[in-house]
Amino acid sequence: MTTPALRGISSMATRQVLADLVAGFAQQAGLQAAIESVGGVDAAKRVAAGEVFDVVILASDAIDKLMAAGHLVPGSKVDWVHSGVAVAVPAGAPLPDLSSEDAVRDAVLAAPSISLSTGPSGVALSKLFERWGIAGQIAPRMVQAPPGVPVGSLVARGDVALGFQQLSELLHVQGIQIAGTLPPAIQITTTFSAGVGAHSQQGDAARSLLAYLASPAAADAKRKQGMEPV
Repeated sequence: MTTPALRGISSMATRQVLADLVAGFAQQAGLQAAIESVGGVDAAKRVAAGEVFDVVILASDAIDKLMAAGHLVPGSKVDWVHSGVAVAVPAGAPLPDLSSEDAVRDAVLAAPSISLSTGPSGVALSKLFERWGIAGQIAPRMVQAPPGVPVGSLVARGDVALGFQQLSELLHVQGIQIAGTLPPAIQITTTFSAGVGAHSQQGDAARSLLAYLASPAAADAKRKQGMEPV
C-alpha cells in the first residue's frame, strides 16, 4: 500500500525553494509531499480554522502562534531558512543607491510609488518608515499588494516604482531589475519555520520532511533561491 502524499501549506515566500526541496525529499526518502503556497496571512487563517495539513511552513512567529493555539504538534517546530529583503525597480529604470540607511531613506522619499509585502517584512518596513518619521509623508504613494500577489508583479507592470520584498520572491520575476538587498544596518531577516499539523495522520513522515528541510542536503537549494540555511 502506497503512503499518501503529505499535505502542506506555506507562504509564497518559500514556494520556489520548497518545490526544489520536496523533489529532493522524494528522491531521498521515497515520500511525496504536496505543498500549497498562498499568502502567509491566508495560510495561517486556514490552519487556525481547522483545515487539516500534515506540515505547515510559515514565518517563525506565525508558527509559534499556531502552536500555542493547539493547531500544531507541541515541540514539532523546526527553523529551516533565513530570508532577507531586496529592492526592485521596473526593468530599464535607474537603480537607486542602497549603500546605506540614509541612501535607502532618500530613495523611498524620491519614489513616486512604493510597495511592501503583506508579510512580516512589510510590517517591519512600515515600522522603519515610522522610525524615520516619513510614514505620513509617503502614505499617499504606498501601493498595497494584495495577499498572495508578489510585489515584483506590481513593479513589472509599472504600477510601482520601488518594491520591497524578500529576495527569494523577486529572483524569478520578469520585467524587473533587482537593485540590491537592504544594507546590513536595516536588513530585515525573516526566519521560516515548520511544524507538524495537530491532526496529521502521518506524523513520522511529516517530521522526516521537516528534518530534511533543515538538513545540510538542503543548503544549496536555499542559496540558489536567495536564502540562507539556519
